[in-house]
Amino acid sequence: MTNLASVLKAEVTRLARKELRAETESLKKVVAAQRADIAALKRRTSELEKALKALVRTAARHATTSRPATPSEEPDAEAGQFRFRAQGMASNRKRLGLSAEDFGLLVGTSGQSVYSWESGKSKPRSTNLAAIAALRGVGKREVNLRLEALKQQA
Repeated sequence: MTNLASVLKAEVTRLARKELRAETESLKKVVAAQRADIAALKRRTSELEKALKALVRTAARHATTSRPATPSEEPDAEAGQFRFRAQGMASNRKRLGLSAEDFGLLVGTSGQSVYSWESGKSKPRSTNLAAIAALRGVGKREVNLRLEALKQQA
């Protein structure tokens, strides 16, 4: 009897393993396909993140180098968004044909302050920056009219 019981037990075990192997083979194939899909998605996500970082860097670089084209596109003075370059201010003053004293009068400061801004020793305050930015797109005639009006008030 023990011999028959052990043979039966061995046969049941063999058949159970055969059935399980058939089931697990299909599951292994599904798992392998899913792992391949996950790996592809991870690669794609990584590529997209790199592209996004590059776009952000390019946009940031473009935002810092771009200059407002018209006075209506210029940022708010309260936000402190004006850029200042001493050489740019000096060339604008020379383009308008103004002395440092006259430019200072238009901006609301002294000629000595204008000289120190142009030499890079100091930087203008935000209120002065707004006035300097307002003079960027103005012509000589308009500047002379404003200057005459300011001199008459003084």
